[in-house]
Amino acid sequence: MNIDLTGRKALVTGGSGGLGRTIVRTLAECGADVAVHYHSDSKNAEALVSELKASGRNSAAFRCDITKSDSVEKMRDEVEKGFGIPDILVVNAVIQYEWKRLLDQDIKDYYSQFESCEMQFVYMMKAFLPAMIQNRYGRIVVMNTECSVMAEPGCSAYTAAKRGLDGLVRVAAKEYGGDGITINQIAPGWTITDKERANGVNPAPEYVASVPLARRGTDTDIANMTAFLASDLASFVTGAFIPVAGGRVMPAI
Repeated sequence: MNIDLTGRKALVTGGSGGLGRTIVRTLAECGADVAVHYHSDSKNAEALVSELKASGRNSAAFRCDITKSDSVEKMRDEVEKGFGIPDILVVNAVIQYEWKRLLDQDIKDYYSQFESCEMQFVYMMKAFLPAMIQNRYGRIVVMNTECSVMAEPGCSAYTAAKRGLDGLVRVAAKEYGGDGITINQIAPGWTITDKERANGVNPAPEYVASVPLARRGTDTDIANMTAFLASDLASFVTGAFIPVAGGRVMPAI
């Protein structure tokens, strides 16, 4: 049994980033054409597009500020005109910031996380969901985090935003399942990407000791689950919150 996305069009937000690039490549390897969203990293985005085109896939890069509704709407128009209507949407982008304890965390970081997690999802749904409803088909995969469950010290802004995102996704999955659309979440653990490989992978013995599978996850682990949820193999899965964290997070029934 293979994951076959032949003929599908995907859009990955944050597609030029470390995790995003691996997701883009994996979807393309499964047969999908992939649009790459970026905010400022045009170099990596264009390089990835060239890589995909060389492999025989159609691809294009699109700049957007995912925290602004007008920017998302503009990207939708550009994507539909220059690439086509996406069947698959991966909501992956998030604003990075320095984690501190709550009393030390700048108030602006709470707003940035709310805007890049919850409001990104809302803006992307309003922009891209209507076409999926009309086509009666859509696969939406949203990146959450193990932090939503663990709520560990130092990540209050991130945790709060991702927990709010979880509620939005669950409601949307119920509202639009009847339109042939699945909406699911992946909750990665502390994931190794190319950036860390280039700078030296943190062995993180204390963290690894808390992971039943006794290792840190990789971008490929996350990308593989993304491809599965984007495929028709997962056609009867929606509203799911799926940790890809080596067993560190085990949501209870």
